[in-house]
Amino acid sequence: MKKLLSLILAVVMVAAMLTGCGAGGSANKVGVAMPTKDLQRWNQDGANMKEQLEKAGYTVDLQYASNDIATQVSQIENMISSGCKVLVIASIEGDSLGTVLAQAKEKGVKVIAYDRLIMNSDAVSYYATFDNYMVGTKQGEYIEEQLGLKDGKGPFNIELITGDPGDNNARFFFGGAMDVLQKYIDNGQLVVKSGQTDFATVATAGWSTENAQSRFDAIIAKNYSDGTQLDAVMASNDSTAMGVTNSLEANYEGTHDNWPIITGQDCDIANVKNMIKGKQSMSIFKDTRTLAAKTVEMVDAIMKGTEAPVNDTKTYDNGTGIIPSFLCEPVFADVNNYKELLIDSGYYKESELQ
Repeated sequence: MKKLLSLILAVVMVAAMLTGCGAGGSANKVGVAMPTKDLQRWNQDGANMKEQLEKAGYTVDLQYASNDIATQVSQIENMISSGCKVLVIASIEGDSLGTVLAQAKEKGVKVIAYDRLIMNSDAVSYYATFDNYMVGTKQGEYIEEQLGLKDGKGPFNIELITGDPGDNNARFFFGGAMDVLQKYIDNGQLVVKSGQTDFATVATAGWSTENAQSRFDAIIAKNYSDGTQLDAVMASNDSTAMGVTNSLEANYEGTHDNWPIITGQDCDIANVKNMIKGKQSMSIFKDTRTLAAKTVEMVDAIMKGTEAPVNDTKTYDNGTGIIPSFLCEPVFADVNNYKELLIDSGYYKESELQ
């Protein structure tokens, strides 16, 4: 009986050593919390992060929260209790994680906010993202160039749409674009026929394609159903741009020859296909492989007890102070350069865009 008990105890001990945390133990475990699988980009972000962290020797707990805040909070609680030493979090809503991250801080778990700044929590150690203000700036400059606004051309009709009001990034995207476009609205070169120009009005709950389409259905019905030309839509990302395109397809009398300029962000496959077909003009390309690689460097530095690499210590205040950040530089893709950026780089296969 003693031999049997000893054998059982040995098996239990071995199982405990191997459970959940991999060969490196809990000290080697990283939690990655992504908001949803509904948008293509978060699937790519999560997959890139997991692959690169595992190559660096870490055990990864990757979770998607279906855009449900309570689910994300529960997932993070489980990551903390299971021994994760670093959390990489793309939050659903920037203000929703204060309580659970207080638990992380109490247990010495470091937090990297990933692409969306987590607000009003002093548990956030670092922020890894693309230069979000520059994203909006590039979108605004694209419209400025395509319409010849610097040359005094106009007036042109434009409409505006940005992302979720709870996502701090949406304010940076919108602010960057409007810092380019506002002067042309003020001098009459750009006309917003709907009158909808403030952030709260043009924001889109959940970055939802359906919500974007519903709003634009109403805008087109009221302002453009008589054949009035819509010249441009400043859309902050691809899911909102898709809602605009869907609405135009259903309601707009124009053809693709006089289709409005439509901006976007993320280079989602469906949107790149629309770009090739002339239904969307451009999309900001944020190579998630680059952001994942930089985030892995930050995780590695934290795990080794050193300072994570950052290149911005002035811009991003989450309400408790400036969060040291690493900002990757975005570029824009359009029909002229998408092959070089997206196919030649190996980001997509050409067959995926056909």
